[in-house]
Amino acid sequence: MGKLEEFEILFDKNKVVFSPGDSISGTVKVRLGQPLQCKAFKVSCNGFCGVTNKVNDTAWMVEEQYFNSTVSVADKGTLKQGEHTFPFRFLIPGTAPTSFEGSYGRIIYRVRAFIDTPRFSKDYNIEKAFYLLSLLNLNELPDIWGTCSSAVTQHFTYMLMKTGTVFLKAQTDMKGYTPGQIIQVIASIHNQSGKSTGNMVASLVQRVTYETKKPIHDIRTIAEVEGGVVKAGKEVEWTEQIIVPPLPQSSLAGCDLIKIEYYVKVCVKSPEVLLTLPIHIGNVSLDKKLQLSNKAAPPAFAEAGDTPASTSITDTTTTPTLPQRPAPKPAPRPAPRSRMSSHNSPSAPPAEYYQGAEGGAPNNNGYPNKRQSQLVSPNAFSYAPGLFFSGDQQHNGPAPYPAHGASSIPTPHILPPDYDTSGYPQEAPPSYDETCNT
Repeated sequence: MGKLEEFEILFDKNKVVFSPGDSISGTVKVRLGQPLQCKAFKVSCNGFCGVTNKVNDTAWMVEEQYFNSTVSVADKGTLKQGEHTFPFRFLIPGTAPTSFEGSYGRIIYRVRAFIDTPRFSKDYNIEKAFYLLSLLNLNELPDIWGTCSSAVTQHFTYMLMKTGTVFLKAQTDMKGYTPGQIIQVIASIHNQSGKSTGNMVASLVQRVTYETKKPIHDIRTIAEVEGGVVKAGKEVEWTEQIIVPPLPQSSLAGCDLIKIEYYVKVCVKSPEVLLTLPIHIGNVSLDKKLQLSNKAAPPAFAEAGDTPASTSITDTTTTPTLPQRPAPKPAPRPAPRSRMSSHNSPSAPPAEYYQGAEGGAPNNNGYPNKRQSQLVSPNAFSYAPGLFFSGDQQHNGPAPYPAHGASSIPTPHILPPDYDTSGYPQEAPPSYDETCNT
């Protein structure tokens, strides 16, 4: 190394694993065989993600930087012969993602020290990596409780002419696991054909997606267990276990270039029938006490059919109010005989109307059918001067629907009065000549 006999980065307490929000501190140790002139002596701490399209390549096509801090530990001048130590301290952002190393990309954190010497002299630099772990608490994930299940039906042809069907259903006992836990896999295979199937297989699969111009999907089988065959016309229930090995967590929160997913694949080799069960791998296991507390919590709303006290049920199809009727004009022409007021647009009847239409009685006791109980006001029709209606037919507005809880007996349509039988005043109206004379 010439003048520089020792150049080393040391972390305090030899710690190499940190968490977001921690501070990383240490010293840079330098031992010189003779004096060394330097223009700058700096220490930096940075974290970034790089993605490439070649296996184990470091010529990154896409990069994403999380932080980059630099401090100067020595002034410009000459470092004397002997041993020197320069302390440093950096703060790691709380949003930095977990470290990761894959075939097509990495999330890297490192501390670098470099000595910039005058022109025509050799520069010196060194770096030391550290690892960041952001714990994934499975209890904080949405929809994490319960089992994960799926089913698939596969139709196939064998011996050119014969056809068959295989029904496969599988589930895992949980949706989230930590390294060291056991995945309980239960599969049910029903072979509805005259041919025996191939072996049953359950495997834990990791899928890593690297975001480049053309996304790269790296799929690997982490663990695999194999079962027997299912004979023709038989139904078998298969139970198996998979131990979760040390694996990176599912979520790389804060990283937009790398996505990690896990799932359990259950398949029958012949005919090829498969399904996948998505799961999560985390660092903090599921707490069954939290699951029980969630089940014991009271529901947010009452059961179906109950209505909160603060909510009132109203009929959405209300009858609009008719405008005030103007004064009658002399000798108007009677309007066509109609079944209902032109001011009311009836809504479509409920489905129960078509079931009991012939019987004439409404099927819903709470809310009578409007086609069966629509009332028509006589004000919707014209009438001759001097014509009056009996007391039970005089209305100032549209006839309302029966109130909620009223009798379920259907109310017949009220038709316009019969002009032949309507009562007249005791004295006949004056004739045309009498009117002119007066």
